[in-house]
Amino acid sequence: MTGIAVFEYSIGGKWLELLTQVFPGVTRAVVLREPGTAYGSGQFGAIQTAALPLGVELSQLTVRDTAEIERGLSTFASAGNRGLIVTASTFTAVHRDVITTLAAQHHLPAIYPFRYFITSGGLMSYGPNSISPFRQAAGYVDRILKGEKPADLPVQAPTKYQLVVNMKTANSLGLTLPATVLARADEVIE
Repeated sequence: MTGIAVFEYSIGGKWLELLTQVFPGVTRAVVLREPGTAYGSGQFGAIQTAALPLGVELSQLTVRDTAEIERGLSTFASAGNRGLIVTASTFTAVHRDVITTLAAQHHLPAIYPFRYFITSGGLMSYGPNSISPFRQAAGYVDRILKGEKPADLPVQAPTKYQLVVNMKTANSLGLTLPATVLARADEVIE
């Protein structure tokens, strides 16, 4: 099997770590995920592994429609010191405006898998550079056209990740982002 993987599972632990850095008071986090995505379970497992040493209690919000997102986030946000982790899936991408709007309404600090969540009003994202996989694929096409067998080419994981933060959203949540996070950010949206 050959190809370019869009995600690798351990990124889930990094999402939780970043969430605790920008919101040190977080004691509970909900992981919003779509059922049936193969990599969603792996991402959740990595988040679970990171949660114990960080002292964060996790819960899972498996959603299939907008009504489930609204009910789940409303219920979860009713108590304080909560955060939101949105995993990568087609469903969360399609419903990003609903998710980012509800996170803002409920004052939930949240981390997302892609930059486009941040341009929709989300707090921060950490995920693969969206152009890198195409460059990697072009290299594979070139190698195949030069005679290499596709079966001999390994699956490649992302090599470049981007941290994007939205200062307007941070301010509306009353968060002061640590200088260390801002220094690591690839992009800060004012």
